Amino acid sequence: MEALCNSEDMLAKVNQLWTMLDDLAESNPESYHQFMQQQLKDAKQHYAPAEPYMCLKTCILEPTEKSLFVNLCRWNQVPAPQSPSDPVPLRAGKMEEISEKSEFYTVLDIAYNQSVIEKGKDDPKMKDQLIRLSLKYIEEQYNIILSNSYTITKFKLKGSLARMRQSLRRGQAPAALSQKTLQKDSSDLTLLMENTVPSKTCLIEEISTTEQPEELCTPAYEVTIIKDMNEKPLKIELKVELPEVHCVSECDLSVSEDDVLIECPAKYKLHLDLPQSVNEEATTAAFHSQKRVLLITMPVSEKK
Repeated sequence: MEALCNSEDMLAKVNQLWTMLDDLAESNPESYHQFMQQQLKDAKQHYAPAEPYMCLKTCILEPTEKSLFVNLCRWNQVPAPQSPSDPVPLRAGKMEEISEKSEFYTVLDIAYNQSVIEKGKDDPKMKDQLIRLSLKYIEEQYNIILSNSYTITKFKLKGSLARMRQSLRRGQAPAALSQKTLQKDSSDLTLLMENTVPSKTCLIEEISTTEQPEELCTPAYEVTIIKDMNEKPLKIELKVELPEVHCVSECDLSVSEDDVLIECPAKYKLHLDLPQSVNEEATTAAFHSQKRVLLITMPVSEKK
C-alpha cells in the first residue's frame, strides 16, 4: 500500500514537471530550448565513459616486490564531494596482472569525479595529495606495502582504453577517502578538497629541500670510457651501486650533454660532470634489481 502511494506521488510530480515545461515552451521558447540543451549536455557528461588523466609508476615492496602502474581517471559517474570537508569519493577496479606481447605488468585503475581532477591540474601540491591519497587507499584496500616514491609516466594510460573502462565498470562500489579510512600517516594526508596547509610537509617536498642534506648520501659508482681501436671515445658507461633501492621507480634520472643527475628520494643523490659530451637522446639505463646496480650507457656525441 505504501509503495503504491509513493508511486502515485512520483507520478504526480512527473506530471507537474511536464506541465511546467509545456508552459515554459509556450511562454518563452528560447529559455525552454536553453534548458533542454543544458539537460542534454549534463546527461552526456554524466554518462560519458571514464577518460584517462595520468598514469603513475611505483613499486610494491611487500608481499612480493614488483612494479605497479596506477591509472588515475576522470569519470562523472563517481560522485563529487558534497562539500570541501567531505571525503573524496573514488571508484577502483581490480588489481590485474596483464601480459601484452613481451611485456608483463601489474595495473590498477582508479577514477575520481571531474571536479576532483580539475582541483589538482594547476596545483602541484594538491596533485601530490591526490596521488598519495590514492596510493594509501591501495595499501589499505589490498593489504600491501608500496614504495614512498612514484613517477608520473609520459603516457596517460597503461594498457588499453577498453580494458580500463571495463575494469572500472565492474569494479568496486564507490568508496571515499577520508582521515578515518586512512589512519596511517594521516598527518601527511590532507583531503584534496580542503584548501588547508598540511600539518606535516609531504615526503617529496621534504627531500627536495636543502634543510636535510644528511639524508642523501653519494652512492658508490664507476665511470668507464669505451674507445675504439684508434682510441676514439665511443660511449661512457656509468655503474652506480644502490643497495637501498628496490626498484627503478624509486629513482629519478636526468642526463644532459655534460652531466648526469641521479636522485633517489631520502636515500641517494649523485651529480657528475661527464668527461665527454654525450648524446642524451640515445642514452639508455637499466636497473639490475638483484644486484641493486644501475647501469647507464651514454654514447659520446659526434658534435664538434
